[in-house]
Order: sequence, then structure tokens, then C-alpha cells
Amino acid sequence: MTSRTRTAPAPAHESGDLPVSRPDASTVVANPDWWRTAAIYQIYPRSFADANGDGMGDLAGVTARLGALQDLGIDAIWLSPFYTSPQKDGGYDVADYCDVDPLFGTLTDFDAMVAEAHARGIRVIVDIVPNHSSDAHPWFQAALTSAPGSAERGRYLFREGRGTAGELPPNNWASFFGGPAWTRVVEPDGTPGQWYLHLFDSSQPDFDWTNEEVHDEFRRILRFWLDRGVDGFRVDVASSLVKAEGLPDYHPGDDDEMPPYEGRAAVHDIFRDWRRLLDEYPGERILAAEAWIKPLARRADWVRHDEMHQAFNDVLNFWDASALRASIDGALTAFGSVGAPTAWVASNHDGIRTVTTLMFTPAERAGGVGPRTTGIPSYDQSIPRARAMAMLMLALPGSAYLYQGEELGLPEATDIPDAARQDPTFFRTEGEQYGRDGCRVPIPWESASPSYGFGTTDASWLPQPEIWGRLARDRQQADPDSTLNLYRAAIALRRERGLDAGELEWLPGYAADVLAFRNADVTVLINTGAEPVPLPAGEVLLTSTPHDLTALTTLAPDTAVWIHA
Repeated sequence: MTSRTRTAPAPAHESGDLPVSRPDASTVVANPDWWRTAAIYQIYPRSFADANGDGMGDLAGVTARLGALQDLGIDAIWLSPFYTSPQKDGGYDVADYCDVDPLFGTLTDFDAMVAEAHARGIRVIVDIVPNHSSDAHPWFQAALTSAPGSAERGRYLFREGRGTAGELPPNNWASFFGGPAWTRVVEPDGTPGQWYLHLFDSSQPDFDWTNEEVHDEFRRILRFWLDRGVDGFRVDVASSLVKAEGLPDYHPGDDDEMPPYEGRAAVHDIFRDWRRLLDEYPGERILAAEAWIKPLARRADWVRHDEMHQAFNDVLNFWDASALRASIDGALTAFGSVGAPTAWVASNHDGIRTVTTLMFTPAERAGGVGPRTTGIPSYDQSIPRARAMAMLMLALPGSAYLYQGEELGLPEATDIPDAARQDPTFFRTEGEQYGRDGCRVPIPWESASPSYGFGTTDASWLPQPEIWGRLARDRQQADPDSTLNLYRAAIALRRERGLDAGELEWLPGYAADVLAFRNADVTVLINTGAEPVPLPAGEVLLTSTPHDLTALTTLAPDTAVWIHA
């Protein structure tokens, strides 16, 4: 076996003095197909960086930390909502789609952030929430004071109730957050009245996309942000905008059909219209779909040549080689059939962090992981799988979405007390589901600073766990074997070796619990089993667990390796 040479970079520094491939301003205009291979970093603004010390992240904080993201090597950022909102669902309840909530700053702060990002060669994608608004939106407030059948109510899905006096919901649909998907209003004269649909919280009424006024309004919203320089939109709940005609009851398991509020054919007309609008703008502005449609082959319908550019592919959240291989094959086949790249996602603001989720089966982690969960492994037991998964995702052809803090190896915050929780899922299920607070805790930057550098004070809208001090970015910069430096090395090698634009070839001769493939000139092995695996000959480019690479001959369990043969 030939000798192996370690090529991972030395510790990172904010000044950017390391020999790694980073974006620069020229990439914003020079690569119109940037989205096919991009490494895109998701920012949850409430929890990224707090510039004014009020305990809530803000746009000025994002701008101040863009140097760290440039150093990481990412190509674009995606920001979760920062719009005017009552914040009953972390900003996904929008009251004004064309302004910044004072919690996060101003439109001037937004413009400054975009300008700084573009100067650093980083594109900016923003969230758009077209399925529902906040109940504080002027349209919905007007609907509440208007009569049944009015134009104001026609923008939303108001219906008469069932039963002898309309006392029952119009159908049996359940909210994604628990409980019924319908709420009855009190009419202006004080009598019980119609019901309105909300697939999520009762504070988030669904729009009626059969109404042309809704189409016109969202065209206006898209143009507002495109004119301010955004490079694209991540479309929230993209598969649910159109509901089945007549809003029929849904009985899961009766047949193989999708729910009557998901994947309706007419939804594609909306996004074809949006694609035509985006194509009017220079620089290849993109649409990325959150469309959790099953089977996976159906999800490719969202990324046909005249619709969206990307649709999230969430197949990297379990630890089983055979299942991972089948899922990866399915995604590459489905998206490849329409000429689209695969957008790989291991975690985001709606799921359990990778460090924690890979230690549980889907059944064990259903409802979340929190204080009453038994058998939570220690951090040192959990982090190896997450590091290996990062190397798997970044070795796959296509684009990769990285959720803030994953590059630090942050675990799910599992010890948040009930009194501190804010996710409506927790309250609508009466605590049966923990919700998403555990992955949304403000992230650590400096170990010895107030709120671990998240802000200038100790204020933090969710409590930060003590382990944040150990995992803060400044601590990891100084450690060549840290998770941060693993991500930096993998992102740089991904670009330099052409893995992002390569083609996957599975390699024979390995056990069922080993993922083995070749992409470009790199052999990738991931050992999900319990026994070490012999390594093939070649130069080891990177391993997920620190080793003396000159003496490395086997791949340990829960470990990944990239080899140039």
C-alpha cells in the first residue's frame, strides 16, 4: 500500500491566509450555472449573530460575520424569513412580505448585507412563504371584518362548517403542527361564523391560489426582492399551495394518492409563471423548492427545465449504508431524468441536528429529542457519524445545503426546559412533540464571550448549552482536527477535485455496511458497520476522524475517507 499524505489545511483564520479555494466577487457574475454545484449555507437569522445585544440575531450580525462564511468557502447563503411578523412561528408567519421586521433591522441593513455578500463572492437566497400569511397580515385582518363571500375572504380559504349549525370543521384535515387545520371565526355581528384553513398554526391562514389576486401579489413580492439584488428564493411548503377541488376529507392509508393538499398538478403552473419572471433578470436567479413529496421520483416534477432549479433532497439523515445507497441512487436517477442537479440536505431549521439524529432510528427520534428522551449518547460518541456524513454529502455530485452550526459539529440542544420553548408544535401537541427549538439555539462564535459571541450581552432568545464553549468557532479555528477545519477542507477539495460536477460510480467488493464509490478521481468510503475496513491503495486526501495518515491502513467504524488512487 502506498504512502498517504495529509492535505487538510492548517487552522483557519479570519484574515483568510490559507491555501483553500474561496469564492470572490467575480464568481457572482462569471458562473451562470453556479446553483448546479454550489455549497449553500443556511442562516436562521434569529440564531446566527446578534449585533445589538438584544438576544435576537439580526441582519447587521449576518453582515459582520460574512468573512467567516467566505473563509468557510461557501458559494451562497440562504436566509430564513426576516420579514415583518408577529414571530409566532419564527418568522414563517409573515405580516408584510416587503419589509424587514424591526427585530432584524431595516431594509437599509438588508441592502448593506447583500452588497457585502456580493463583494465577497457570496450570493444571497431569501425565503418566500406563499402557502400562508400571518393572521396579522392586512389582507387577513380585512377578511375578518368582511362578510362571507366577499373579495377580502376570497384571498384565503374560508368555508362554511359542517353539522346542523356549522359547528364542525369543513373537513377532517389535521394541521402539520398538531390539532385540526381549521379555526372558526366570530363574525362582525358577534355570531359564530365561517372556518378558515391553516395547514400550520392557527395564526397562519392559507392563501387561496385559485384567486388571481394572490398570483399578482406574489409577482409583486418577487420583483421587490429581485430588484434589491437577491439571487433567488427558497420556496417554503412549495408542494401545498394548491388544494384539491372541493377540499375533500383525507384518510391516510386508503390508497397511494398524495394528500389533497400536496402535489396537485396546478401548483406547477404557479412555478412556471415564477420561473418566467425570474428569467427576466440577469445573473441566473434561482428557485429552490421545499417539496417533501413521496415517492422521490415525484419530487423531480418541481425541477423540470421550465420550473424550479432545485428541490431539497433529504435522504442523508439516517445511518445505514444499504438504505443510504438506495436513497442516493433514487435521487440521482429522479433528478437526472429531468436534467436537474441534486440538492443534498442533511439538516436544516426544521429537523434534529445531524450530530444527534444519526444516533437514533427514525422511530426513536419521532417527535424530537429532549429532556425526557432516554439513551442520548455522549457528544464524543455522536460526533464521528456527523463528521462522516458531512464528507459523504460533500462528496456527492450536485449542490449541498449546510445548516448554520453544522460546520461546528453542534448537537441538538436537548435540555431546553419546557418553560423556555417557543415552537408552536410543542404547544399544539401539548408537549408530546418537542418541536424545532433544539436545532435553533443561537450558535457560538467565541468561547469566552457573553452568549458565546452570539451577541454583545448574555441575552439569548433560547438558552445555550454549556458545551457551546467547547465548540465555539474561535476554539475550533486553532485546532487543525476540528469539525470546522474538516468542513473547510472538504468544501475546498470538493471544488478543486470536481466532485460537485462529477459522476458517481459505485465500487464493488465491499460489505453491505460500507458505502464505496468513485467520483471524479476520488474514491470515497464510509463505514457504517461495526468492524474496520481495509483501505485501497492511494493518497488519502481527507478522513473524518483524525489519524496519522502515513500509517493508516484501515477505516474505523463511523468514519469516512477520500482517497486519490
